[in-house]
Amino acid sequence: MNKRIGKLVLCMAISLGGTTALFQNTTQAATAGGVSIVLDGYPLPFPVEPVVMSGTTMVPFRAISEALGINVEWNQAQKKITATKTDTAGTKVVTLTLGSKDAGVNGTVVKLGVAPQTIRDTTMIPLSFFGQQFGAGVAWNQSTKIVSITSPKTELYTLGFYALSSYSEISLLPNFDAVAFGWSGIDKSGQFTTTGTDFKWPQAAGDVTPESIVTNAAAGGTAPYLMVFSGDTASELTKNLEDKQLQEQTITGIVDLATQKGFQGITLDLEGLGLTGDKAKVQADYNAFVKNLSQKAHAAGLKLTVILHPLNSSYKGYDYKTLGTLADDLVIMAYDYLQEKKVPEPMSLVDEGIRLALQQVSKDKLILGISVYSENESSVNSKVGLAKRYGLKGIAIWRLGLIGQPVWNEMGKSVEL
Repeated sequence: MNKRIGKLVLCMAISLGGTTALFQNTTQAATAGGVSIVLDGYPLPFPVEPVVMSGTTMVPFRAISEALGINVEWNQAQKKITATKTDTAGTKVVTLTLGSKDAGVNGTVVKLGVAPQTIRDTTMIPLSFFGQQFGAGVAWNQSTKIVSITSPKTELYTLGFYALSSYSEISLLPNFDAVAFGWSGIDKSGQFTTTGTDFKWPQAAGDVTPESIVTNAAAGGTAPYLMVFSGDTASELTKNLEDKQLQEQTITGIVDLATQKGFQGITLDLEGLGLTGDKAKVQADYNAFVKNLSQKAHAAGLKLTVILHPLNSSYKGYDYKTLGTLADDLVIMAYDYLQEKKVPEPMSLVDEGIRLALQQVSKDKLILGISVYSENESSVNSKVGLAKRYGLKGIAIWRLGLIGQPVWNEMGKSVEL
């Protein structure tokens, strides 16, 4: 963007295709009377109140374009906006000029019902045109005066979690970029183990063995990760973090097992740190653990994903900024806020958790954790939508065996699976 425009905020307006009759026609710009905008089921902040011009609802462009991952450039001399979106279908370039009803779409002129306008240093353009060109769905609710925008289907990195009881959905493995197999942990004595209760090495069932599942996943293009889980309910993590010899044994055991069993990475899910006690010390101890593991894992050709409580949780033992420099990516475990079963997580808290993480770690290293134990087919894509809105690396789904066809079908409308 041309730096000379300084504080100029580029924005976009939306014309509700097929719905203009719902608005009172007027030749003067009028405020939309409390019109609000939701993107993927969650409010989208915008710098200027939507307005109605000649029956067309106009809303800020930059707020919507950035939330949809569209690159925007401004030419001050020509008063022209260039919006570019690249996806699997190719690249689309749309040009809009202030005061002109002629838009350009990959070089072809397309007529607009209302020309882009500037209101309080904010550029507004018609939404239906934008939605048509960039694949966003648009709906209008007259009674609530809500404009609902559904983001187009997008490619995102997808990580799935596979537990002991996930076999019923093993057919979904090829649809994920990576799958973390929860078959190891740290026991109450602080020792690395594959013989725990919930997180243990599975027994073979005929020709189906843990090794064959890992091999088949890799052959199908899904990167298999060894997941290491533990809570700190019996201070087992604290023991491990404070005992350097025990820690060294643990890290060596993790890397050796991952290498021997054909895993391509390690997923570290050590929960419950920093609820009480010296939080700065806990963070320093955990940083040292992850640094040691990261060095050994990378030396062995393994990737490292670290799963973390969100920064707006009660667990303060996780230094996102440092861990983001040590791991290949971080999963924001944005669930269990309510500690209630089968209740979708509050969008405001998930949103806050993402924004806090983005203050510490670049978006291309952050993965949004989504629990389908909490979410359902009506709520899951709102969470996916937040990952898309903030341009995160991807999503992590807890877990296979709980997804179900209705949720899977809905996710497939938002993400390439």
